[in-house]
Amino acid sequence: MSDIRVRFAPSPTGFLHIGGLRTALYNYLYARKNNGKFILRIEDTDRTRYVDGAIENLIESLKWAGIDYDEGVFVEDGKIVEKGEDGPYIQSQRLDIYKKYVDELIESGKAYYCFCTKERLDSVREEQKIKGQIPRYDGLCREIPLEEAKKRIANGEEYVVRLKLPHNRDISFDDAVRGKVTINTNEMDDQVLMKSDGFPTYHMAVVVDDHLMGITDVVRGEEWLPSTPKHVYLYECFGWEAPTFVHLPTVLNKDRKKLSKRQGDVSVEDFRERGYLPEGLVNYLALVGWSPEDGEEIMEMKDLIEKFTFDRVGKAGGIFDKEKLDWVNSHYIKKYSLEEIAKLSIPYMVKSGLITEEEIKADEDKYLMLIDTVRDSLDRLEEVPEKVSFLFGDLEITEEAAIEELKKEQVPELIKAFKEELNSVEKIDMDFASGVMKKIQKATGIKGKNLYMPVRAAISGNVHGPELKNIICLLGKEEILKRLDEAENLR
Repeated sequence: MSDIRVRFAPSPTGFLHIGGLRTALYNYLYARKNNGKFILRIEDTDRTRYVDGAIENLIESLKWAGIDYDEGVFVEDGKIVEKGEDGPYIQSQRLDIYKKYVDELIESGKAYYCFCTKERLDSVREEQKIKGQIPRYDGLCREIPLEEAKKRIANGEEYVVRLKLPHNRDISFDDAVRGKVTINTNEMDDQVLMKSDGFPTYHMAVVVDDHLMGITDVVRGEEWLPSTPKHVYLYECFGWEAPTFVHLPTVLNKDRKKLSKRQGDVSVEDFRERGYLPEGLVNYLALVGWSPEDGEEIMEMKDLIEKFTFDRVGKAGGIFDKEKLDWVNSHYIKKYSLEEIAKLSIPYMVKSGLITEEEIKADEDKYLMLIDTVRDSLDRLEEVPEKVSFLFGDLEITEEAAIEELKKEQVPELIKAFKEELNSVEKIDMDFASGVMKKIQKATGIKGKNLYMPVRAAISGNVHGPELKNIICLLGKEEILKRLDEAENLR
């Protein structure tokens, strides 16, 4: 078996879509498992959709996700560079290569020049639709003699180059996910290979590049499945061996529709901004359309590499379930060190206006305790401000259960005992916070829920929540006294 070579070949049209990241991930896992090579190629022949900065964003998103590659396009010192023996790895820099192969197809009669205008093509397709036929090119220019076509080009006529498909021929290929796929050429179009601007179409460029770069396995989204017979035929025209094809199921939302911007987050950038960790997103994304034999769900990259095979990839679209993603991500939030999570949470806290960066730096231990207090309840880092907001500013007790607790008859006695304990110290430390509830219990004889729930309600506004000793320590003496006064006024 030849050495495995796979590639991820996105178009630089904006942020990296979550489905694109999964395609890159599956390519990466397959390459690493088989000691193969993984290449990043940029397919930028559709100049109308090109977005400045998109290449840098793609590379940054892959790096963030922990997906490294061996050859292709990299960013170094802020500049785009290329590494590898088979470059250029950016298609717009390979136009001479494509032209050479297009000319070869024309000379061998496998392709032809087409001079039809857009208006003519539109009206042909419209007529075909009305007649209930498959809308496709009607072959008007197929039989123009080559010499005549060249004269028309010399006279300045605009043209494209089309693939000359044989009539009524079955083209078959084996797909690692779908099995054997067969499509008849009568259901296919004489595909444009070279556009009038001299740029190749995807179909031409992808075959030439995959062959010249020695790609053994083409792993891509199932939207390319209907085009693959044309690619198979092109390999045949050139006398090249076709690679193995692997068409991945689409990433769908819960309504079984393709994930789109209208339904919320779809780019890697969106998920990153919301405070998903790379390990959480990658672990979950691997499971959207694939499952390991042992049914395990929490897997780090090394586990994914070890367990990944294409025969466990499903044919049906993979459902992207945000709740499941949250569950996986919360596992990694607990697994990271407290210092890492605290550092990553800072931008969210500063943006919320609850605290400044200077205040965090002034008392880093207190900030670590703040994050530690809520960490176990987090699914995403963007939730931190909301989870800790009760510790900042004036407390408004609105939760029904908390109001009910504060109306109970033992509350005045509890508040009095708590105030006495507070007034016996100059400031609160962890020793005080850890022992104060026992002292209140001793002074009042009140214990269990009857002790803890009213006290928690009075100082946090909730009957459930994080460690009470942490809350007491974080709030400090003056703030707790103020909140106890307010709780008394509620009665």
